[in-house]
Amino acid sequence: MTSIYDFSAKSLAGEDTPIKRFEGKVLLIVNTASACGFTPQYKGLEALQQQYGARGFSVLGFPCNQFGRQEPGSAAEIGEFCTSNYAVSFPMFDKIEVNGDNAHPLYQYLRREKTGLLGSAIKWNFTKFLVDRSGKVIGRYPPTTTPGSLTREIEALL
Repeated sequence: MTSIYDFSAKSLAGEDTPIKRFEGKVLLIVNTASACGFTPQYKGLEALQQQYGARGFSVLGFPCNQFGRQEPGSAAEIGEFCTSNYAVSFPMFDKIEVNGDNAHPLYQYLRREKTGLLGSAIKWNFTKFLVDRSGKVIGRYPPTTTPGSLTREIEALL
């Protein structure tokens, strides 16, 4: 049976990163974009990372340019944007697709595990998946769900 830990993704630095590296942590996996109305959620995501990181929590950010071409930059540009504007310290990965034939296998898995209100497709940037310490996908949240509103769910899993 497939597990979230069977996947890997390239970091912004181009390093192949097994998701297994995060085994035993509570994860919030988010498809991100630098030029989106929801982009200020980086601040809330970083606040969660700072608040819970030492307790075994991590945000994983996956830039995506599939929605309104709101993430057109290179990996270096994305990294610079996240660092200079939001002081992002959580792992950021290279740009991926989350829908369609070229969707990253991790996102194919996440979408199968937790469908959204209107089906499995990701509807927009900043869709969030909450994963427990054993790798089970516990929740899926739309872009309108702010990171700070997930503290109760995260604390329950820590």
